[in-house]
Amino acid sequence: MSFLYLKSLHIIFVVTWFAGLFYIVRLFVYYAETEQKPEPEKSILQTQFALMQKRLWYGITWPSAILTVIMGLSLLHYYTPIPTWLWIKLGFVAGLLAYHLYCHRIFKQHQKGLIRQSSTQLRIWNEVATLFLVSIVFLVVLKNGLDATWGVLGFIGLSVLLMLAIMVYKKLRKA
Repeated sequence: MSFLYLKSLHIIFVVTWFAGLFYIVRLFVYYAETEQKPEPEKSILQTQFALMQKRLWYGITWPSAILTVIMGLSLLHYYTPIPTWLWIKLGFVAGLLAYHLYCHRIFKQHQKGLIRQSSTQLRIWNEVATLFLVSIVFLVVLKNGLDATWGVLGFIGLSVLLMLAIMVYKKLRKA
């Protein structure tokens, strides 16, 4: 029975971690867009978005990431020997942790008032978390690397179309 409790907690923290990752990057986009605003609107918005980022990042996203990893690692001993699909999943989770750490870098820049990425770059960056989510879910549900690969490749194709749509939207917005 402890396996099911641990698995349930793992899934709950995965959901809250992804919610935090999706929302933090949206806040990054909004923060970057303040650069075009006149004063005092710019300062007011940047202060508010920095506060929202800080509360989300330290109150939800980091704790959820840590608890996801703890619950996930505590489930590993139920899978002996570790199957191939799980090794692949762990690879995706390592990539997701790298994504999280890069988001932390952007967060720290914004807390210092620095904006190094455009809102368009950040909109595209937001889609990376979606790729990890879809890849991991396909892999866990299908437990087959080849089927998951086709699912991921299809999703990458969809992501490319989404990126193109973002670019078209940006041009239409400027017109």
